[in-house]
Amino acid sequence: MVRASRIDSDTDLAALLDSPPAGSDPAVLLALRHLEETGAWVLFESAIADLPADLRWLYESGAVTTHQLALLHEHCGVTALADLAAAIHSQSIRRVDGLGETVERAVAAVLPELRLSIPRIPLGRADALVEPILTQLRSLPGVVWALPAGSLRRGQDMVGDIEVVAAAADPSPALEAVAGVPDLDRVLLKSARCAYLLVNRTQVGVRLPAPDNAGSTLLYLTGSAGHFNLLRRRAADRGWQLTSEGLQAPGGALRAAASEEEIYAALDLPWIPPEIRHGEDEIAAAGRGALPRLLTEADIRGDLHMHSLWSDGRDPIEKMVRTCRDLGYEYMAITDHSPASGVAHTLTVQNVQQQTEEVAELRQRFPEIAILHGCEVDILPDGKLDFPDRVLERFDIVLASLHHRAGHGPDQLLRRYLGALRHPLVTLITHPTNRMVPHRPGYDLDYGRLIDAAVETGTLLEIDGAPSHLDMDGTLSRRAIAAGATVTVDSDGHHADRLSRQMHLGVMTARRGWVEARHVLNTRPLAEVRAAIAHKRAR
Repeated sequence: MVRASRIDSDTDLAALLDSPPAGSDPAVLLALRHLEETGAWVLFESAIADLPADLRWLYESGAVTTHQLALLHEHCGVTALADLAAAIHSQSIRRVDGLGETVERAVAAVLPELRLSIPRIPLGRADALVEPILTQLRSLPGVVWALPAGSLRRGQDMVGDIEVVAAAADPSPALEAVAGVPDLDRVLLKSARCAYLLVNRTQVGVRLPAPDNAGSTLLYLTGSAGHFNLLRRRAADRGWQLTSEGLQAPGGALRAAASEEEIYAALDLPWIPPEIRHGEDEIAAAGRGALPRLLTEADIRGDLHMHSLWSDGRDPIEKMVRTCRDLGYEYMAITDHSPASGVAHTLTVQNVQQQTEEVAELRQRFPEIAILHGCEVDILPDGKLDFPDRVLERFDIVLASLHHRAGHGPDQLLRRYLGALRHPLVTLITHPTNRMVPHRPGYDLDYGRLIDAAVETGTLLEIDGAPSHLDMDGTLSRRAIAAGATVTVDSDGHHADRLSRQMHLGVMTARRGWVEARHVLNTRPLAEVRAAIAHKRAR
């Protein structure tokens, strides 16, 4: 690695700061120290802004100097928050000359607030950003596997860290490949088995552990902190020590783990899906053999909520049909908006018949997939539905939504919902909280009563995969299925090429709520879907 004595001139400094991919990251950090000492504040502040986010905010917290930042990175392997937490837990900071216990205490004191200044990004954007990086890594012959980690892998609504872990014996080809990913702004730092990139103005960390212990890295970086601490306690009860590097025997010998499964097995546990690693009751459930068999994308037989050019969709019905067929679905539902939704184009009483005729023609051309003709009808401020019953009964399936609060408080909103739930022609309530991630919280109302009414009336509740909704979230989904409600998981797609991604996000959100295939109507054959609709209409 490059030491301070190697930085001999302003020319060397400029080269390091302008071209960090070619240099060693300790050299960049030591260059910062030189700029600080010589009073080159404009260059210094610019260079600080280009550091990986957690290093930048650690410095700006006042806990460390640039020299100490370089020592933390070089000797303790610190680049991100997870590394800091591991270094504090292992007490490695206090053993480094120039750091010691005083710096360790200072870092520990600011750690809980370190991420408060770093904005989180929505799950959908994080998933889209990381996909091309994962695709590129998985295509390389030396990469055994590549997966997201952190809150992205756990499917949190808002992602605070984008980290990728890829097992690779020789990391060099992977480091070279990620330096050329689409929309790359620049490489922030690069070392032997790690790169931090700025992609479309968002930081992405790529870690490339050796395959024989890559499972330990993935487990630690996936978290959550609560889940890992529960595992750590369980390991201690069995005489082991679980660290960021993996399981260690009482004598300190590392038990390498190529996969997460090996660590869970050593702790007498089955592998626990990342979406339910909340640090709550998942370890206890795993210990007694009560983990759910979580829903998978392969379980989904059809998508019951999407929009076309007839309302605010961006593609014609035919393109939506072709895409659903290519995804292997048995059935799909076109569910455009009613007039009160407020979108530019909507279904109207006058043009429903015209759309019916288009759907009928497409059924003739695409007999391999069942096309349900439906609508997403608004629940009006007076509690009525936006179409009269004589129109609604012509649809194969009716979805009901609250899109406008209309100045109503929780009790009035709930009354509007309860009226729709009791309506025999309403099959499904979509995105019940009507939140808009990350800008608008959901309605504040009694969801226990809403769920109970759904169970009582046989009305479905939706887990919506649109990245702006992800609604019901994991917590509310778990409440719903625990109460006996049946749910659907839908894309709420407005673009044909996003149907698959949004279904993926919906399934991930459902998994956070411990949802199994048996809880989801659209994992069942078409005959059962039609029977459920008919049963509600007969009530």
